[in-house]
Amino acid sequence: MRLAGRRVLVTGAASGIGLAIARLFQREGARVAALDRDEAALTRTSVDGVVALVCDVAEERQVRAAVTQAAAALGGLDGVVNSAGIDLMRPFEQMTAEEWARVMAVDLTGPMLVCHAALPALKQAGRGTIVNIASGAALRPLEQRTAYCAAKAGLVMFGKTLAVDLAADQIRVNAICPGIVDTPLFRSSWTGAADPEAELARILDRYVIKRPGQPDEIAQAALYLTSDESSFVTGAALAVDGGRTFH
Repeated sequence: MRLAGRRVLVTGAASGIGLAIARLFQREGARVAALDRDEAALTRTSVDGVVALVCDVAEERQVRAAVTQAAAALGGLDGVVNSAGIDLMRPFEQMTAEEWARVMAVDLTGPMLVCHAALPALKQAGRGTIVNIASGAALRPLEQRTAYCAAKAGLVMFGKTLAVDLAADQIRVNAICPGIVDTPLFRSSWTGAADPEAELARILDRYVIKRPGQPDEIAQAALYLTSDESSFVTGAALAVDGGRTFH
């Protein structure tokens, strides 16, 4: 029960990494509020005791309302995990300004809005943690993903800067940079290829560990950064990526 008594808000919690984090945190004793824009998926994957709230993190009014509801339902907030995100694979010359703006809105502005809305509750708690799920793409670029890489790199630096600003309030801010993880978002990047198996093999060739990560493996990293075990860790960008960033 490494999170006994903690009150944590997790975005993007209807599937993939966010869902794994919400479930693990609850098993470790936390009270959890799960936010996602996909109401059907949120209902389908709901866990007893988890507060489920429909919210598009790119919409400020929705974020402020959902964070207020979460804090009220949990009796405050000690932690935030920003896991909501979208991808865009597009040659730069074919990408539209609208597509760029949407990726930035969800992957970078969304975490900012959630943190901003949650800050009063975190300060009231007297201490807190923020974990941003960035990407290995923040540390090493991927082809045809200019918007995604830029947003995730910005998220890492946003967290580092916020860690400096909030240190006096006993609020730690860290990022996780996953490599490929077996989620619906990742599967969509190769199953539509002309030769899906060849495309998957091409992707895995970049990795020292020749397999996709599992959502639970990223959740364990989030657990570490949220628990007291990481009490001297802030401003970090932890690569959990099967060796991709150095290979």
